Amino acid sequence: MHWSERIANELIERYPDRQTYVCAAGISPSGAVHIGNFREIVTAYFVTKALRKQGRKVRFIFSWDDFDRFRKVPAGVDPGFEQYIGMPYVEVPCPFGCHASYAEHYEKEFELALAEFGIEPEFIYQSREYQSRRYNSLMLHAIRHRTEIYDILHAFKTGGAHDQERAVYYPVQVYCEECRRDTTTIQQFDEQTERLGYACICGHRGTLSILQATHMKLQWKIDWPMRWKMENVAFEPGGRDHSSETGSYNVSKVISENIFGNPAPSYAAYEFISMKGSHAKMSSSSGSNYTPGDLLKVYAPENILFMFAKYQPNAPFHIGLDEDVIRNYTEYERYRNPAASKELSPDIEAALELSMPDSHPGRAPKFSQLSGILPLVNFDYRLLQELLHRVGESYAKEQLEPTARRAEYWIKHWYPQKLITVKEHPDHQRYETLDSLERQWLHTVCDLLKDAELTGSTRMEKIYAICHHDDKKMMKQNQKRLFSLIYQLVLGRDEGPRIPILIEGVGVHRMLDLLNFQK
Repeated sequence: MHWSERIANELIERYPDRQTYVCAAGISPSGAVHIGNFREIVTAYFVTKALRKQGRKVRFIFSWDDFDRFRKVPAGVDPGFEQYIGMPYVEVPCPFGCHASYAEHYEKEFELALAEFGIEPEFIYQSREYQSRRYNSLMLHAIRHRTEIYDILHAFKTGGAHDQERAVYYPVQVYCEECRRDTTTIQQFDEQTERLGYACICGHRGTLSILQATHMKLQWKIDWPMRWKMENVAFEPGGRDHSSETGSYNVSKVISENIFGNPAPSYAAYEFISMKGSHAKMSSSSGSNYTPGDLLKVYAPENILFMFAKYQPNAPFHIGLDEDVIRNYTEYERYRNPAASKELSPDIEAALELSMPDSHPGRAPKFSQLSGILPLVNFDYRLLQELLHRVGESYAKEQLEPTARRAEYWIKHWYPQKLITVKEHPDHQRYETLDSLERQWLHTVCDLLKDAELTGSTRMEKIYAICHHDDKKMMKQNQKRLFSLIYQLVLGRDEGPRIPILIEGVGVHRMLDLLNFQK
């Protein structure tokens, strides 16, 4: 049973009378939302699909924590933005001048990427929720129970609680009405009038009514369980950093039950994803990350979804944009082949189903094949289409171009090793190193190229037959040796596109110029 189905079954068993199952995810727009963050929303997304498959009604929500404080200027942003540290993300200007705020810039970037995956949650912008006063009654409730909250928080810490610290603890943070930063200290709270007084390091002092305030928010470990109650959340995943014994989930779980009287939702911990060659956690602030948008320039959405679906959420894995791209595409293409469907494990079959978009994209060419041909035709898609047609593989433009664009981008930006050029002159030096058998093979290839009566398939049959040997293993080794020799003499490398495509792409006359050393 796939992990998403197992979680769905557990939810149905735990909440048998729920009319609607609320599955939640959330991220702070602190910078470009990377593929590690994406694991949170895709985990919840797969569970919603499993619930819907069982006929359950689902509400899939995604919270943008854009009322959180701006903590750090990330790589790629003007260092002058340090002046905005302490302000809510929604009030920090867009660093690139193209959106209404810092928060909106990164929110819209991620939302556009999600749409390409067909992931369409209900977006909740926490700045709007707080400023609408929707949470104010629960904030007041938390303030009234602040000493109990303090004791819960400190029960999960190694150091003991302190009476003096408990007396001045408040579970909320106030943004100053003057400088808009959270550099404030709460000085008193009047239980009768429900008003709170604060002072800011900018020199401003103010009072506010808790029930009317629009510039105050709960601290994270109180904010999270408050939202579980408000949205009636049944399931939410969380990263490894929130999932330890003293992590945010276990703390918030106790606060949810003891302060808000609401059982915590079911939870799944997910592992971090690393960039190949680095075991560090991806980070928005460091700029050391891949965003979903980065990957979509190389991978089709279904390939990326399959990568996440095939691993248990608590299993780490890395993503590389080197030769791994070919391996990942080839694996997916092999599994998608109807001939392989009877041999698939139930988990792989379920992962394939979860990765499939609602509208099937139709037959697509193999990524490895296109990445081998495109440099040969100088990335001309019309020539690519024509060449494939000549070797018996016809694709409509809309079938061919999405994969071709991704292959071109991958080669030019991530894997220039695939860039190939046809040699200008025959490589006499390499030819002189060949033994008599290899020279004879090469001469026979040239004879077959000269025979204008041969069709492409017949010519290839005869080329394969050049290396005939009673020992099948030896014959395959010799064929590999011959093809490698052709690639070396034509392209200057040990491998390349399939020989029929190489012949079509380079042209018979040019092939003869480079392979015929008897002229």
